Amino acid sequence: MSKDAGFFNFSINNIISNDQSILDQARIRLLYYGFYIVFVAVAGLFISVYFQHLDLLTITSGVVLVCVVVLFKYLTYRPQWRYVSHALLIIATLVNLSNVFIVIQKVDVITIQVILLVVIFSYYMLGQSWGLAYSLINIIPVMGFYVLEYNESYFIPLRPESIDQSTIIISMFANFIIIVFIHSHFYTAFFKNIKQLKETSDEQATLNSRLALAIEKAEKSSQIKTEFLATMSHEIRTPLNAIVGMSNLMIMANPRADQRENLNVLKSSANNLQSIVNDVLDFNKIEAGKVTFENIKFNLGELLDNICGAQMIKAEEKGLKFNLKIDPALNNRLLLGDPTRLTQILFNLISNAIKFTREGNIYVKAFCHEDRGNKLTITFTVKDTGIGIDKDNLQSIFEPFTQESITTTRQYGGTGMGLAIVKRLLELQNIQMHVSSKLGEGSDFSFNMKFMVPTLRTNEVSTKYSLLQNADGVSSLRMLIAEDNPVNVLLMKKLLSKWNIIPTIAENGKRVIEVFKEDNFDIILMDLQMPVMNGFDAAMEIRKLPDARKAGVPIIALTATALLDIEEQVLNAGMNDYVSKPFKPEDLMEKIQNLVLTVDGHSSL
Repeated sequence: MSKDAGFFNFSINNIISNDQSILDQARIRLLYYGFYIVFVAVAGLFISVYFQHLDLLTITSGVVLVCVVVLFKYLTYRPQWRYVSHALLIIATLVNLSNVFIVIQKVDVITIQVILLVVIFSYYMLGQSWGLAYSLINIIPVMGFYVLEYNESYFIPLRPESIDQSTIIISMFANFIIIVFIHSHFYTAFFKNIKQLKETSDEQATLNSRLALAIEKAEKSSQIKTEFLATMSHEIRTPLNAIVGMSNLMIMANPRADQRENLNVLKSSANNLQSIVNDVLDFNKIEAGKVTFENIKFNLGELLDNICGAQMIKAEEKGLKFNLKIDPALNNRLLLGDPTRLTQILFNLISNAIKFTREGNIYVKAFCHEDRGNKLTITFTVKDTGIGIDKDNLQSIFEPFTQESITTTRQYGGTGMGLAIVKRLLELQNIQMHVSSKLGEGSDFSFNMKFMVPTLRTNEVSTKYSLLQNADGVSSLRMLIAEDNPVNVLLMKKLLSKWNIIPTIAENGKRVIEVFKEDNFDIILMDLQMPVMNGFDAAMEIRKLPDARKAGVPIIALTATALLDIEEQVLNAGMNDYVSKPFKPEDLMEKIQNLVLTVDGHSSL
């Protein structure tokens, strides 16, 4: 209802608003202008029957006239067109049936017109259900009257009134006018509605076209971003691989104490840079929904020792006391889960704790929250005595590229993605992070993670850990390396010489195939981005060789790319595994041993 409509309102503009549909506006207009026609027609009938001294018809027409005035006033005050429509149909039905059964006691052309009016008006105004109801209420009694009259069975002790020809003419003319008016009015409304629907459809088609174009641009933008990250990753990781690799080689060469200190600083800085690059790539991978979780066996105690080993050094360098406490029930316990993602979560939490703590303690705890035999729930806690977090900022610290304040970013550095990555990784596993913190006193991060327990006993731990300690078994390996970067070639030669391996180098994929056909090799380390032919195509060509032994040679991809689906591409190309540059020597050794050596350390080829 319009806010301008009031009791003394008579304007149709005050009872129609843009919020109403075209059909609802048409219904209100039909009632508003229709009341004028009905009023004139009923007033004419009232005068005609009054001068004919037809008492019942005079009373009926008089009551109808008053009802028309009242309903018109109600419409202009409260434009509730449904109620008004019901009222008019009830009045018309009562008048029609009373004329048939009481006043005139016959069915004439006027009766038929009134029934048609009721049918048309009820369907247009109130819809199919009410239209059917009012139609049957008017038609069935009239048909019943016809049957009774035909059998000469209808009789009431009241003499019917007889109207003259002028009254019949007035009634018929008024009924025709109203029928034509209703049809004309709704035809215009329906035509206008169809036109508006077409215009809306055209607008929708235009919007859909724009939306499709926007989606295409967004997808292209996302693809460009992914390709940009892949390119930047490759360009950054390639020299970084040389820095980390050479640092590892020089540390392995038993340097002097002062040299070792310098090399550790160099290695630590390179690892920090690698961590920043990895954070960006991991977050991009998480946001793209490309993260998958492994379910492999690992030793929780050894994993925590490895995670905290390097962090303890960082903490000691800052003068912090590092405390690692593992529940005795978890020592040497084999679990099924994703050690890589667990490492990533704990590493970020511990790094943050050390970064934001000037003095005091770092606590890392793991205790058994629930033990159901084949399933363990473990609570991990990382606590510090650092700067703490304001209560109002507890949620914002988990947003990407966000730290508690600009001052915090300037003072402590970092990308602000560590906690965002932690939260996303936990959410993907339906795990909630619990945080409590006080400014100036420190922070406490904890979460519960469930693990399945494998059937193997503690003394049946996988032999890969022992194999990592002994590289003698690979000294006789015949290794082909596909690498076009001279620095990386030099690095690989120096690294492999520590394991007494003399590799054969091929500078591109085409050359790899030629060399491989001429000689026998136990394993291939395949760089993916090379001139002439890339590593993917070279691997697929090797898998097609007619010699089954050669076609089945283990291939490890060496990649500095950041493509989200790199693992899937590597496997689809027929390669067995991949190592991301810069890599740790022990990681490469582990993968070589897993693919080439048997448990006792002898070549399986």
